[in-house]
Amino acid sequence: MDGWDAGASVAVLVATLTGCGAPTPGTTAAAPGTVPASVPGLPPGARVDYQLGGAHPPAEGVDGVVRDRTDRPAAGLWSACYVNAFQTQPGGAATWPEELLLHDAAGHRVADPDWPDEFLLDISTAESRAAVLGVVGPWVDGCAADGFDAVEPDNLDSWTRSGGLLDVTDATAMAELLVQRAHRAGLTIAQKNAPDLTGAGLGFDFAVTEDCGQYAECAAYTDVHGGAVIDVEYTDGGFERACAVPGISVQRRDLLVSVAGSPGHRAAWCPPS
Repeated sequence: MDGWDAGASVAVLVATLTGCGAPTPGTTAAAPGTVPASVPGLPPGARVDYQLGGAHPPAEGVDGVVRDRTDRPAAGLWSACYVNAFQTQPGGAATWPEELLLHDAAGHRVADPDWPDEFLLDISTAESRAAVLGVVGPWVDGCAADGFDAVEPDNLDSWTRSGGLLDVTDATAMAELLVQRAHRAGLTIAQKNAPDLTGAGLGFDFAVTEDCGQYAECAAYTDVHGGAVIDVEYTDGGFERACAVPGISVQRRDLLVSVAGSPGHRAAWCPPS
C-alpha cells in the first residue's frame, strides 16, 4: 500500500481535480519552505501513539492516540478513531452485504493483494457509495458519540489495488462523502496515505501517513498540510528520515502495532529538537 507511484493518467486527473491549487475549507496549505500548521487539537510535532493493535496506557509524554473505533478514546488526551472505510477488516467480509463488496468479471471478491483477508468495497457508482456510507457513516457518528476528536478512514488508495475496477474519481467521491459526514458529526478527519491526492481539495483537516520517510513522500503531505501530519514509520531508516522533517509528528512502531509489553512491541518518537 505504501510507496505507490501514480501513472501519468492519474497525475493528469489529479491535476484536474486540484484546479488552481487554492486551499479549500478543511485543508491547510503550506507556504513554500514553511510548516505553519499542526494537527487540529495537537501542538506542532506532538507525540501521537498509534495503537491499532489494541488500546493500552499511553507512554509518558504522549499527547494523543489513534485507536480502532471499537476501542475507547484515551482519557484527557486527543484521540482519533480508525475506520476501515474502503475495505473490510481482516476476516470481516461476512459482516458486509455481498453486493457492497467489489467483484471481478468472474464474480469473485476482489482482495487486497497485501492483505488477502481484506476485501475491497464497491464504490464504483453514486448508489454504491451511498450504500457504503450507510454502513461506515454510523461508525463515524459512533466515534463522535464515544468522545473521539478525529477520524482516520483507511485505504483511500484502494482503487490502485482494484485491477482497474475502481478509479481515482470513485475514491475522491467517496472521500468527500466521508469528509462531510465527519464534519457533520463534529470530528476532524485525516487523509490516510494516497500522497497523490493531497492537493485534490477534498476537505481533509490533516494527514496520517505510513512510511513517508521510508518512501520519500513526506513532502507530498507537508506541501499541502504543513505540519498537520502524523507519520508512522516501520523501519529505522524511515524513522530517521521522517524525524528530519520539521514540525510533523513521527512515531516508530512495529508492523503489528502491538500493545505495550508484548513481544516485538516498538514505540519511539523523535527526540526533542
